[in-house]
Amino acid sequence: MTNVDDLSRMVTGAEFREAMSRIASAVHVVTTDGPAGRFGITVSAMASISDAPPTLLACLNRKSPINEAVTKNGVFCVNALSGEAAAIADTFAGRGEAETMEARFAIGDWLTLQTGAPVLADALAAFDCRVVDVAEASTHSVFFGEVVGLMIAPPNSALVYANRSYRSV
Repeated sequence: MTNVDDLSRMVTGAEFREAMSRIASAVHVVTTDGPAGRFGITVSAMASISDAPPTLLACLNRKSPINEAVTKNGVFCVNALSGEAAAIADTFAGRGEAETMEARFAIGDWLTLQTGAPVLADALAAFDCRVVDVAEASTHSVFFGEVVGLMIAPPNSALVYANRSYRSV
């Protein structure tokens, strides 16, 4: 049983991040392109919302340049990464030598569907979305996207992140 005095103690950000590191999460690259430019970032905070109409959400840190770009472009694509795509995940997470967006998009083969947002050709699935709503939550914006285009690859392993490392499942 929890002591009431224990409830007054605040959970620190470091404790929360450590606990979250124990949870296996699928790895995605969220991309956008349009008047505000082409951007991409690695995320695990994505979820399906509904299939009528097909809608999902992606959480983006407000300090990240992609946040403003998605807001202005009004579109984004969630690229679900295969188990072999750890290098792409690291690149779009800002690890490695590809410092500019142009250099990041030079890695991998990219195409577009309906919105013009970049689609990774060998993604397990790509969800091409137009922004239908945005909610602000703490340090992040939650972008709700109606899926207007879809690419589905043949079954393959998926890239997940758990215990601070990638795994293929």
